[in-house]
Amino acid sequence: MKKQFIILCLLQLCGLMAFSQAKTIPYGNNPAAGKYYNIRGFKMYCEVYGTGKPLLMIHGNGGNISAFTKNIPYFSKKYMVIVADSRAQGKSVDGKDSLSFEMMADDFAALLDTMHIKSSYVIGWSDGGINALLLAMRHPEKVIKLASTGANLWPDSTALIPSLWKGERDYYDANKNKTFTTAKEKNDWKIFMLDWLQPNVPLSALKQIKCPSLIISGDHDLIVLQHTVLIYQNIPHAYLWIVPNSPHATLVAHTDEFNKKVDDFFTQPFHNWN
Repeated sequence: MKKQFIILCLLQLCGLMAFSQAKTIPYGNNPAAGKYYNIRGFKMYCEVYGTGKPLLMIHGNGGNISAFTKNIPYFSKKYMVIVADSRAQGKSVDGKDSLSFEMMADDFAALLDTMHIKSSYVIGWSDGGINALLLAMRHPEKVIKLASTGANLWPDSTALIPSLWKGERDYYDANKNKTFTTAKEKNDWKIFMLDWLQPNVPLSALKQIKCPSLIISGDHDLIVLQHTVLIYQNIPHAYLWIVPNSPHATLVAHTDEFNKKVDDFFTQPFHNWN
């Protein structure tokens, strides 16, 4: 009995250690899972978790891999989760002056090619949601299904809620004549200007998206609700999910529901109810 008790204690201890390690994985700064890939003129930092069908996650403006800290553990149980820092963000340093959503979408297609991945499921949040849409438009063979939350197609006040657009306008007016000297200042301005001037995607271009798409928005999102509805209406095979009592970060504020609903969308057949 004493031996069995010791074994039981050891098993419980191992379980607690595994749970503790799972809770403290430094997503976005994990040498055990991270690697740099030479992608289209810069080194893209990427981490991979789990095994199974590929699932690419794309973060928002100025973010990094850690944006998906609450989602990676769930999806990595059944998918090979691929999370990368977008160009000029996180650990993916890029000192060039230009930056566009089209450029970043092409980066992710190149990343999948470099990793010898033919096609992938995709989750994109905010700017990552824009990248997910553009990836499906520009490289349709790369996307099996996509879930895009908090994306916009153009940068004006018909797409962004007034307070956000006015805040960006005021920031631009206050800084447009400044001379930025450090690499960080220049990069921060470049990242800001990306959202101030872009994207510029016509609704008609969404017809190019052939894969099933789940278009998501919080009911208190930074994106105007009617704009999200327009995105949904112009994608041939799409579902719309407006998350109740949710801000822009649907995948953080409603993690469990988000993970399950997106996983169900990926695994179940698409039905066109129109």
